[in-house]
Amino acid sequence: MAMPIQDAARHRARTLGFAPGLFAPGLHNAITDVAGVRVGQVTLIQGETIRTGVTAILPHSGNPYASRVPAGVFAMNGFGKMAGVTQVQELGELETPILLTNTLAVGRAVEALVDWTLAQPGNATVRSVNAVVGETNDGRLNDIRARGVTTDHMRQALDQASDGPVAEGSVGAGTGTMAFGWKGGIGTSSRILPAALGGWTVGALVQANYGGALLMDGLPVGRLLRKFYLAEHAAEQADADGSVMVVLATDAPLSDRNLQRLARRAMAGIARTGAAFSDGSGDYALAFATHADVRRTPEHGAVADWPNDRMSPLFVAVAEATEEAVLNALCCATTIVSHLDGRRVTGQALPLDQVVALRRAACRLP
Repeated sequence: MAMPIQDAARHRARTLGFAPGLFAPGLHNAITDVAGVRVGQVTLIQGETIRTGVTAILPHSGNPYASRVPAGVFAMNGFGKMAGVTQVQELGELETPILLTNTLAVGRAVEALVDWTLAQPGNATVRSVNAVVGETNDGRLNDIRARGVTTDHMRQALDQASDGPVAEGSVGAGTGTMAFGWKGGIGTSSRILPAALGGWTVGALVQANYGGALLMDGLPVGRLLRKFYLAEHAAEQADADGSVMVVLATDAPLSDRNLQRLARRAMAGIARTGAAFSDGSGDYALAFATHADVRRTPEHGAVADWPNDRMSPLFVAVAEATEEAVLNALCCATTIVSHLDGRRVTGQALPLDQVVALRRAACRLP
């Protein structure tokens, strides 16, 4: 049963009774349920205008340049500035961690990843680094032109990365984002397949900054609260532009080809949240696999790949985890106020008390 909401308390979607899909989540219901994956975040709330940050995802605890994980990328709508994509597509592997930040901080994130990689033990002769950086534009709440995120912030996020629970909502790269007309942010979720289906874990982390008509596990929250894209008579019509970044991790032994297929299915989860996939929304997903048999080193290439005809359960798990990660981003996000161009702007948190009331009415819950 959903918990009552008091004051400004924020809760994850599952606490409110929204549990999309069939498969169970992992221990932390986070991307870090995939063993070895770590997340680090730096949140910047400075003065009246800086509302931004950075989120780092590390695939394992070793040197990612020397022990590379296979990876695949998919762009639903390519209105974005994702760095490092073409080499991932060409070689099918990651050689750095992944940084998420705002649009105008991509260059600094690339610089930070290069510095971090060159400084890793064993990389003394490295002369080429393919830094992978994703972004969304947080300029609706953040003075993005002020360039508040520095390379030091990027390095701090990398150095502080850890496993376990992941902070969600108005944190890290989600500090200044909006989604469906409400405050967006960082969200994460995971799914574990039954042993008969492989027993693999899939984790998703999203930077939610896009729009449409919000659906929460099928409940048309956006329409019921009269805030959604193309609502001609709504009091507050939501903007559909903005972008979403999805990072997927799994311990299944997948090739880069199957990881690209996995990344493509993340968009099924984004679609289930009511996304408009608008012209100005960059919708990207990147998936990587951590299994020891698919790691790539100078002496060792990939030697395993999960069979094609057993991929479907993983596809389902990805869609479910991605959907719930977005809901967690919205449910955990707190209201953010900023002052831009001489006016007060507010990213209002999703009203959880109203959402719970809508769910109770729809399900006839006590």
